Amino acid sequence: MGEVPAGFEIPLTNITEPHLSASAVVSRIIDGYDEILLGHRVSEMPSFPDFWTFPGGGISRVDKKLGNLYPEFLSEKGIDRIASIALLRELVEEIGFVPDKNGNMISISEEIRNMVCTDKNNWLKEFEKGNIIINSFNTKVISERETPPFGPIRFKNRFFHVPLSENNLTPTFPPGRSEFDEFKWWKPQELLISWENNKVRIPPPIVTLLKDLVMSIEDTGSLSDGCDLLAEKRPSGYHRIEFGPLVECFPIRTYTIPPSTHTNCYILGEEGGERVIIDPAAKDGQMKLFKEKITEIIDSGSNIIATIFTHKHPDHVGNLEEISKIYKAPIWASKETIEEYDILDNFEVLTEGDFFKLEGPSGISDWSIIETPGHCPGHICICGDSGIVSGDNCVGVGTILVSSKEGDMKAYINGLERLRDMQPEMLFPGHGPLIANPKKLLDKYIKHRKNRNEKIVDAVKNNISNLSEIAKFVYSDSPDANMLLANDQVLSHISLLIKEEIIKKIGNQYYLN
Repeated sequence: MGEVPAGFEIPLTNITEPHLSASAVVSRIIDGYDEILLGHRVSEMPSFPDFWTFPGGGISRVDKKLGNLYPEFLSEKGIDRIASIALLRELVEEIGFVPDKNGNMISISEEIRNMVCTDKNNWLKEFEKGNIIINSFNTKVISERETPPFGPIRFKNRFFHVPLSENNLTPTFPPGRSEFDEFKWWKPQELLISWENNKVRIPPPIVTLLKDLVMSIEDTGSLSDGCDLLAEKRPSGYHRIEFGPLVECFPIRTYTIPPSTHTNCYILGEEGGERVIIDPAAKDGQMKLFKEKITEIIDSGSNIIATIFTHKHPDHVGNLEEISKIYKAPIWASKETIEEYDILDNFEVLTEGDFFKLEGPSGISDWSIIETPGHCPGHICICGDSGIVSGDNCVGVGTILVSSKEGDMKAYINGLERLRDMQPEMLFPGHGPLIANPKKLLDKYIKHRKNRNEKIVDAVKNNISNLSEIAKFVYSDSPDANMLLANDQVLSHISLLIKEEIIKKIGNQYYLN
C-alpha cells in the first residue's frame, strides 16, 4: 500500500463476530392510520448520533440466566425465546413498557423500572419475586438484520413487531442518562419519505427494514397484516447497506490498515437509474461477490455510467482488467490515479469543481468533485446532498496515515479543515462505518495532527534531534504504537515544519530554526 513505509507488512484483520440483539417495532393505530415508535439518539452518542432508531439492545447475561432458570417462560417463542426475554427488559428500561398478565402493554411502575435501570440483575430478582408477571408476550419476529462486516462491534438483530392495544400509552425516558432525547410516532410511509429527502437520519439496517415494511403495507393494506407477511418470510441474510439516500455501501474485503477489514465501495444513484461505482477494490477471491453485486444493480434497471476512484492506493483500486469484464464504463479519476495505472483510453480526468448529474426514476441528483491531496497526490472527494464520499481523509474507527514519501501533511490538515467548513450532513469514508457527526470527528483529527506538530517542536526544544528519539517522545502517549509507522508519521510532520521554517535539518539531525 502506498501509505505504509517499506518493511511494514499489513496483517489480515479478523472480522468481528456479531452479538445477538433485539429491537421493537412498536405500533399503534390513531384515527385509522398505522404509526410506529422511534427514538432520537442524543447528539453525544458515539455511534449514530442524531439518528432515529427503534428501542432495543443486546442480549445480556441476565437475560440468558433468566431463560436458563425458567425454561417454561415464553417457551412458545422457540428460537426467539432468549431474544424475547431481552426485548422485554429493553422495553422496560428504554420506554417504560411491560406486558400485563393478559399480554397487553402497560406502563411499568417507576420503582421497578428504576431498579432494573440501576442494575440489570434486578430484572431477574423482580421476576422471581413475582413483581413482574408476564403470561404472554404478543410479538413476532418480522426480520433479522446483521450490521456490516467492517464494524469493531457488530450485532445480529432480531426485529419484533409489538402492537399496542391501548393507543394512549406514552413512552417515557428512563431515570438518569438515556440514549434518546425524543420519542416520536411516525407513519412508516412518511418516515421513509423524510429519509429519502434527507430530513431525518436512520441507521442502515433499519432503512432496508423500513422499505420492506412500507412495501408489505402497500401489498396487504395495513401494518399489522404487513408485519404478519414479513413474519412468514422473516427476511434475513444479505441486505443492501444504505448509508444515505442515493449512497449505498458495498464493503470489499481488502488488505488495509488495521483495524479496518474492508474498503468501502460506493454505489451512487437511484435503483433503476444512472449509477456510479466508487472505489471498486475487488481482486482475486472478492471478484465473485463483486460480480453478483453488479448483476443486482444492472437487473434493477440501472445503467452504470462511470467508475470513480478517490485515489491511487491499491486497497481502493481493484483488478481493472477483471472489472472491465464484469461491466463497461469509463474511469473517472485524478491525473495521478490515471497515470499510476497506465489507463490509456475510456477515461476522464477529474479536477476541482467538476460535477456530474445522475438521472433516476424520482429525479436528478447533483454531485461535485473537490481535491484533498494530503493523504496522497490526486486524492479527491465526491460531494452530494446526503454527504461527502471522503476516501481516506478520516475514518470513524482507526487512523489515517500520511506517508512521508508521497503525502503532504500541510495539504492534509487543510483538507480536513475544508471538509469541516463545508458542514456536510455525513461523511462516507473509505473504510468502516459512516461518520454521522463530521464536525466532531474532523475537529478531533485536526487537533490531533496539530498537537503532533507541537510535540515535535517540544522534543526539539528539549535537545532531542534524532528521528527515532523524537518519535518516541511524540508517541509517549501511545505505548502500543508501531514505531515503524510512528517514525514515518513524525517524518511527515517534520517535513511540514521544515517547509514552514520552524525546524531545520542538519545531516540526520533536526534543530529549531
